[in-house]
Amino acid sequence: MKYRNFGNTGLKVSALGFGCMRLPVVDGDSGKIDEPLATAMLRNAIDQGLNYVDTAWTYHSEQSEPFVGRVLQDGYREKVNLATKMPSWLVKSHEDLERLFKTQLERLQTDHIDFYLLHALNAGYWDNYLKVRVFDWAERKLAEGQIRHLGFSFHDRYEVFNKILNGYDNWDFCQLQYNYMDVDEQAGKRGVLEAAEKGLGVIVMEPLRGGKLAVQDPPAQVAEAFSQSQRDWTMAEWALQWLWDQPEVSLLLSGMSTMEQVEQNLQSASRSGVGNLSEDDHATVSRVQQAWSGLAPVACTNCEYCMPCPNGVQIPRIFKLYNESVMYDRQRRGQNAYQNEFKDDQRADMCVECGQCEELCPQSIQIIQQLKDAHAYLTGEPA
Repeated sequence: MKYRNFGNTGLKVSALGFGCMRLPVVDGDSGKIDEPLATAMLRNAIDQGLNYVDTAWTYHSEQSEPFVGRVLQDGYREKVNLATKMPSWLVKSHEDLERLFKTQLERLQTDHIDFYLLHALNAGYWDNYLKVRVFDWAERKLAEGQIRHLGFSFHDRYEVFNKILNGYDNWDFCQLQYNYMDVDEQAGKRGVLEAAEKGLGVIVMEPLRGGKLAVQDPPAQVAEAFSQSQRDWTMAEWALQWLWDQPEVSLLLSGMSTMEQVEQNLQSASRSGVGNLSEDDHATVSRVQQAWSGLAPVACTNCEYCMPCPNGVQIPRIFKLYNESVMYDRQRRGQNAYQNEFKDDQRADMCVECGQCEELCPQSIQIIQQLKDAHAYLTGEPA
């Protein structure tokens, strides 16, 4: 196992961390973890030098934390840095902070959390945390030693990330979605660089974009882009090594579901290092990025020149969901997101074809027709 500096903490963490949100389950039930197999997987990784284990209140229908608590018995707790997260959506008052944290300590069968995160921060959760005086509580826990290092995980726009990063002076680390296809998404590359510049440890989640960057049978254009390299790497290894090549990345989390994935990722981590990728390797990644992007049906750059739509249609958001659903062959997931994440008056069928957006679009996209196509794809209805 290779180890890396964790920001300004003085700690060394394994290049690979074990994310306990995609453990093997029984009968497809997320709340029924296959404990014999999952225990063997996690302990095998720790035996081979992995020293960072990440869980959270909600994972596996709230069964991940109790499971991790059981697995880390028999001396394994002392071998790892344990991370879990305050369930932001459950915090309504200052008193909730202590109540929830105490429950987590009990579930995990420990007297302290090495790396504690405010979970899935966005603008709304951040404002609420300030309202309930979260830092008064957190600093007491730090002083008492029940929390060793405080950080946050993040899901929102870069501007919100920057506000949170600079909204508290004593962050030790942050956890971000980042991969070679999400360089400009959410906090993105800018967020990674800024957090590292401030001395924070940077943990990468979704290094494979939920498995999309490790499919067995990629689109022909993507396969062709990879084939031009002399490297005999799997798609997963390309994605992981691209991240490990960057000195700002402290570790990356993988939500492993099989023993084969554990072994493959441990082997990849053993080959990792800053500066390992050659110019040809970076050229390969650039070709792959272009190949994936070329699969998008709409050439939208999310510049938002078309906004606000006078009728309330969320044009860039719709195109982003449409593009990603087509690119990664995830139509059903896209349809679910369209149904659950967009209000009725924000969807594409609310377009009245006024044409204002098309006049403003610097890409000269035929927005009216593309909205019809997007709505048809994301609903299964005829265009």
